[in-house]
Amino acid sequence: MPKAEALHYGDRKVYTVGSFNRGVADWIARLPTIWIEGEVTELRRHRGWANVFLTLKDPSDGSCLPVSIPRGQFDALRLDLVDGERVHVYGRPELFAAKGEFKLRALTIERFGEGDHLAALERLKKKLAAEGLFADARKRRLPFLPRKIGLVTGNDAAAKRDVITAVTTRFPSAHLVVAETLVQGPRAALAMVASLQEICAEGVDVVVLARGGGSFDDLLSFSDERLVRAVAACPVPVVSAVGHEQDTPLCDLAADVRASTPTAAGRLVVPDHAELTARLDAARTSVQRGVRRTLERRREQTDSVGARLRRAPLLLVERKRAALENATARLRVLSPSSTLARGYAIVRAEDAIVRSSSEVEPGARVDVQLAEGGFGARVEETR
Repeated sequence: MPKAEALHYGDRKVYTVGSFNRGVADWIARLPTIWIEGEVTELRRHRGWANVFLTLKDPSDGSCLPVSIPRGQFDALRLDLVDGERVHVYGRPELFAAKGEFKLRALTIERFGEGDHLAALERLKKKLAAEGLFADARKRRLPFLPRKIGLVTGNDAAAKRDVITAVTTRFPSAHLVVAETLVQGPRAALAMVASLQEICAEGVDVVVLARGGGSFDDLLSFSDERLVRAVAACPVPVVSAVGHEQDTPLCDLAADVRASTPTAAGRLVVPDHAELTARLDAARTSVQRGVRRTLERRREQTDSVGARLRRAPLLLVERKRAALENATARLRVLSPSSTLARGYAIVRAEDAIVRSSSEVEPGARVDVQLAEGGFGARVEETR
């Protein structure tokens, strides 16, 4: 940039507009980066613009300050700002020498005050809920006995120690894979998303996302939209154990299971080994009793069938004898001898049984058979 030099008209120094603007711009460029507070007005952005523009307004006296920030940097903040919101802007003042326009070149923007953060979180919560990220229908059950457990937490954090202690105490042979990452600050959300993806690539069956207690600002990363979406999209069930019982970051709502503390999360992901062993022993005893009862019933059934098989031939012979006697009695009743025994006789003429008086004539000789013996006779008359 050319140096700001004056023109000399006698004893008068005169600066051109360009020279003056460059001089002021050079002086302003030496000012430090600073934080400025104000209300957002005239927020302007366009897909084709490289920068996002807004105006900071002082609500006390109406003073205004133009602000610009690179569009990619603004989008990465995911603030969803609207006019009227109070913010803190960190940046460097500068003067655009060609037009003499003074503005603040922003490096980052933060909402001012917890109330503003809460309002933004509430808007994000409603947005994600409308997309179904918090729906109970998409929640998955935790595996009963995971082969490998993932833990995403801070480095040397009490939360890490609490989860590991709870898991190994309940199930000493549990296989834990730990991914240490940032859990606080502006880079924490993306760091946790990356750790979540990396640990899932290890083939874990369940993931615990854990952090101990902290202030509202300390836990803001766990309500970052990028992390919340990553938790919802995780290919395995996620247990969120962030803060204390009263803390409910948005990742708690997107997780498959929420644990009140990291210790509680450790108890949720594995069964109690002693209790499981006792249940297995009880089941083994029950199975053994069942097998013995079944064998006893089968033995009784076998003995009963054997006895029936031994009795079967005798019963068969008895039934056959009874049937034979019954048939004999019937034959005896139906035989001619039985008929003759009742006083009837059989009359034959020329070896043929006489069934009608027309078959013989008077004077014919006939033979009469009785029940006992018989005699010859001659027909005197027929009727």
